[in-house]
Amino acid sequence: MTEKTLLLVDGSSYLYRAFHAMPDLRSADGTPTGALHGIVAMLKRLREQVPCAHAACVFDAKGPTFRDEWYADYKAHRPPMPEALAAQVGPIHEVVRLLGWPVLEMPGVEADDVIGTLARVGAENGHRVVISTGDKDMAQLVTDRVTLINTMSNETLDAEAVKAKFGVPPERIVDYLTLIGDAVDNVPGVDKVGPKTAAKWIAEHGSLDGVIAAAGSIKGVAGENLRRALDWLPQGRRLVTVVTDCDLSAQLPGWPSLDALAFGEVQREALLDFYTRYGFRSWKKELEAQLGVKAAGEGEKGGDLFAASGAPADAEVPAAPAAPLEKRYETILDLGVLDGWIERLRAAPLAAFDTETDSLDAMSARIVGLSFSVRPGEAAYVPLAHDYAGAPQQLPLGEVLARLKPWLEDEAAAKLAQHAKYDMHVLMNHGIAVRGVVHDTMLQSYVLEAHKPHSLESLAERHLGRKGLAYEDLCGKGAKQIPFAQVEVERAAEYSCEDSEMTLHVHEALWPRIEAEPGLRRIYEDIEIPTARVLQRIERNGVLVDAQRLQHQSHELAQRILALEAEAHRIAGRPFNLGSPKQVGEILFNELGLPVVKKTASGAPSTDEEVLEKLAADYPLPAKLLEHRGLSKLKSTYTDKLPQMIDAATGRVHTNYAQAVAVTGRLSSNEPNLQNIPIRTPEGRRIREAFVAPPGHAIVSADYSQIELRIMAHISGDANLLRAFSEGLDVHRATAGEIFGVGPEEVTSEQRRYAKVINFGLIYGMSSFGLAANLGIETRAAKDYIDRYFARYPDVKRYMDETRAAAKERGYVETVFGRRLWLPEINSPNGPRRAGAERAAINAPMQGTAADLIKLSMIAVQRALDEQGRATRMILQVHDELVFEVPEAELEWVRAEVPRIMAGVAQLRVPLLAEVGVGRNWDEAH
Repeated sequence: MTEKTLLLVDGSSYLYRAFHAMPDLRSADGTPTGALHGIVAMLKRLREQVPCAHAACVFDAKGPTFRDEWYADYKAHRPPMPEALAAQVGPIHEVVRLLGWPVLEMPGVEADDVIGTLARVGAENGHRVVISTGDKDMAQLVTDRVTLINTMSNETLDAEAVKAKFGVPPERIVDYLTLIGDAVDNVPGVDKVGPKTAAKWIAEHGSLDGVIAAAGSIKGVAGENLRRALDWLPQGRRLVTVVTDCDLSAQLPGWPSLDALAFGEVQREALLDFYTRYGFRSWKKELEAQLGVKAAGEGEKGGDLFAASGAPADAEVPAAPAAPLEKRYETILDLGVLDGWIERLRAAPLAAFDTETDSLDAMSARIVGLSFSVRPGEAAYVPLAHDYAGAPQQLPLGEVLARLKPWLEDEAAAKLAQHAKYDMHVLMNHGIAVRGVVHDTMLQSYVLEAHKPHSLESLAERHLGRKGLAYEDLCGKGAKQIPFAQVEVERAAEYSCEDSEMTLHVHEALWPRIEAEPGLRRIYEDIEIPTARVLQRIERNGVLVDAQRLQHQSHELAQRILALEAEAHRIAGRPFNLGSPKQVGEILFNELGLPVVKKTASGAPSTDEEVLEKLAADYPLPAKLLEHRGLSKLKSTYTDKLPQMIDAATGRVHTNYAQAVAVTGRLSSNEPNLQNIPIRTPEGRRIREAFVAPPGHAIVSADYSQIELRIMAHISGDANLLRAFSEGLDVHRATAGEIFGVGPEEVTSEQRRYAKVINFGLIYGMSSFGLAANLGIETRAAKDYIDRYFARYPDVKRYMDETRAAAKERGYVETVFGRRLWLPEINSPNGPRRAGAERAAINAPMQGTAADLIKLSMIAVQRALDEQGRATRMILQVHDELVFEVPEAELEWVRAEVPRIMAGVAQLRVPLLAEVGVGRNWDEAH
């Protein structure tokens, strides 16, 4: 019965799913609308599928929630929302309301908990509750009255389906999630315990409490890991449990009545205006017909969901579906056929290749099969290690690679791949050093549109209108996913051949666009492609880590953490759990009477990091709590974890550098992240002591000096700033002299500190309010300093004003070398977002140019090392710094040549300066 159904939509879950599932659609003014189209289509479909009188579309509010107070590292590794998606959040909320849906967004409370509370109340009041979500955590809410549906995958989960999918019933989902953890939310589980083990343990012992009680008898590595995690599991269970008793009265009048969730009327006139603004062409016509409005341009063919209404001729629109290709895919099971394909590869002006492997870890992955393509629609697959009942006889791996090796290692044989660095690592694992990779479609996309997705799937759909097989189509997903080696050869051939030939097809669409623009072509050919080759070598080199030293540091940190606990207990006058926000709040505010800075969503005094930092200036206990949190994170993230990441085969840590992530052109390090090791505290800096040189070698660090300020001087052309750098002056002292009207020799240390904050702050678009907070002065005084700065450096002000204006007009800014840095929100109607984009417009050319310079340095230094046959190895890149492992016999050369090479990669209006440090470890060298 309609009036007894409550439909709850997990809007936050679908935001991301719609964003990634849809093409990168744009309205006539360039505003991204893909997620917007996806959400509207989903809500329309839901209203047809689930007739009901009451509903809510629930979104996460900005800012921390109570779980952040429970656990400081909650969601710590989650990347920021993509700019193109963030620009659509406001319009999505608007259109959901116009469609008549009640919208809920509770500050301090996650959408999951709002939905959980509504589901409980709805069920208790006799409603059948349907929750539309793609979040597995919500399976814990399923009962005989609560069902989940996934609109994206058409999956429905009742209690029986939950048991079939996860291996545990809904009432044990919390136990299951506690054991496996949640990587997305950064909630650790039991190390090495996956879905199958978790379900097995729960089946054997009845519940998580039963598993905990039996921990002593569970054998093997999993049992050891379980016992190590026993202290954590209660906190983990708390974090993954959806709260069902939130107070929603602030947004729902009459709560716990559900009357406020009655569907509203569709606001047709306002919706018509919305559809017009955002290019909903077919739905706009449908609405015009309902309202009796004559559609503009009558007589033209009806549009579809993806058309941009009124878009100018040069507006970006999704690619129309490509004309069907005549696909000729071949599976190679004969050496003679392989030899014929090798001849075709040698004769081709450009050939695409792709590896299928048994792992995503580039350093350990082994080949399962290889595919090649010499023209769109035509490709071949060589299965090599498929292993399942009935698998066909496959060619010997060693023989195939031996025959392919001359072509793969031929510099003159032009090759193409999607994310070629990974495939180069895989083949290197088999002793093949791939050469001749002249194109990479991932990097082509990155150069053309850094702010968009760069997967082959998204590129094909965006630029060709093609949609191929997904990995999940072959291997499944979640607990039921199978290794690629168990995929039937026929299906694997179709998937891999498609990857190779679609890569070639995408290249034919993207390369002419890059080729036509000299600036972009230079970024692609002279920077990104050579950088990928250097990065592959850096990753392969790895860095030597002293595990014993890290373990010793971990022990010392543990002792210090215990000492801090004791000091905190002494100050508080009694023992308490430093990791419990509730207990910390009781001590700070009830027993010690400290002032309440802010409150949580539940009304309790907050104890988050911001609060503790404010209180630490005047009270000792908050300072101890902050130090305790910092050291605990340092220990868990670095000193405990890095030794576990040492490669058993090489004895080294091998990070992965993601080249197509940051829109500014910067590289990002992950697994492990070696660019983010904290160095502001002595304990943080000591971690770098564990990055050591082998016997007979030294660590050398080469770092650009004040690179972004030098770039600012070059770009702005300001005479005073140029003079300071050209004459080798202390630029902060020179700035202080200009601002305070004194000679450089009269500048005090405090004045220099102020000038340094101003110099760097203005690069990042800091306001007078931000400067005041940073310096601890009045806003009026900060504004006076900024006014004085611009009076002495007028061309810096001119640069900032002109850059903002150019960004608004073009939608992007450029680096000195021509890299385009897109700013989707530069014309946003949302003031804070627009202001953020304007700040980014000022900084992005400097940060992007710095990224270009360090990449050019990596390329130039590696070229010099190769040309001279040096044994020195580049082992790390961290922002503006390169780190080397240098034989003692080559130290003198490296000290002299590396800074000279780095300073000479570009001629700016001011000299570039690279400084070198040498030591037995990274800390000494830096």
